[in-house]
Order: sequence, then C-alpha cells, then structure tokens
Amino acid sequence: MSRFFTIFMFILAVFVLFDPVLREALGNIVGMGLAPVIGFGGNYPTLTLILAGMTMTGLTIVVRHFFTDYVQQAESQKIVSAFNKELRQARLENNTFKTKKLMEQQPKIMEKSMKMTGSQLKLMPVTMLIVVPIFAWVAVFMYHITSPLIAVPWSYNVDLNALNLFPNWVLLYSLISIPFGQILSRLLRYYDFRKRLNEIAAGNP
Repeated sequence: MSRFFTIFMFILAVFVLFDPVLREALGNIVGMGLAPVIGFGGNYPTLTLILAGMTMTGLTIVVRHFFTDYVQQAESQKIVSAFNKELRQARLENNTFKTKKLMEQQPKIMEKSMKMTGSQLKLMPVTMLIVVPIFAWVAVFMYHITSPLIAVPWSYNVDLNALNLFPNWVLLYSLISIPFGQILSRLLRYYDFRKRLNEIAAGNP
C-alpha cells in the first residue's frame, strides 16, 4: 500500500509539473486558503515566495521530525562509517582473514543502514502531499500576477517569470527553501539530541 501511494504521488507530481490544466486546477483550490494569507493581492511577489517557501519547507521538515529517530539514525551512520573504515583498512593491509570476517558481517550492517533509508522513503508520499499543492499554487500565482519584476543588485528589472533553464521564481523559491530547511532541520535535530541527553542525565535512557 505504501509503495502504491508513493508511485501515485510521484505520478501526480509529474502531471502537476507538466500539465498546466491540472496545475491550474490544483493551484486554484490551494489558493483559496493561501492567497488571502500570503498572496497580498500579487503586490509583493518576493514576500509571497519567501513565505510560501518557508511554509512548504517548514511543514515537510516538521512531518519528518515526528517520524524520525535522529539518535538511532546517528548511531546507524556511525556504525556504518566505522565498519567501512575497518574494511578499507583490512584491504589496505591485505589482511584476508579480517576482510573475510568483515564481509560476513556486511549484510547485517547494510540492513541497518537500509532500514533507516527505507523509513525516510516511506515519508516521501506524505511530504509530497505538502510540496505538490503548494508548488502548484505558487506556479499559478506567479503566472497571473501583473508585475513579476523585482530589483536585484545587478539589475533593476528582473522578470520572475523569465525562463533560464527554470523560471527565475523557481530559483528564488529554491534559494529561500533550501537554507531555511537546513537550519530548521538542524535546530530540531539539536532539540532531539538535547532532550535525549537530559533523559540520560536524569536516569531515563
């Protein structure tokens, strides 16, 4: 069921990306809620892009946060890293006995790593339920605004709808979303580790 839902959401995302009719319909539906809050009547497209990017990224990061055990993830990464280091060292030293023993343990180590990766992939359909509708609305919003021009240090008239591999608004949207997502993710991860350390200090590991 999870795999079917993942495939369905991926196909929906592709259709929204390439089918303007579907994108317009989905964008208009989502816009009923977002446009009155962050649309500003199309007068401040840069601010709308900033808020839409932060909303989309914030929601996806928070969803992942509640379904991710960061401590277990860090432990798994540390075990895999240490195992790979030992295996490389054994091969460099041409220690066939140690290499053979490590290779016998490799499936168990890889299983631990794949389990963490699998849990992240299962969250993809849920996050796409957030990303696809918001992105569709932003695309429709940007297409319909009357003045998509902004000033940047190197130009006073940059058209956000102009196409340079991607529309300029997509580049700006990504420039906002990616750093914000990294910062929020690190803050939530820090909070989780801090909480776990406090529990250990209190005698509740």
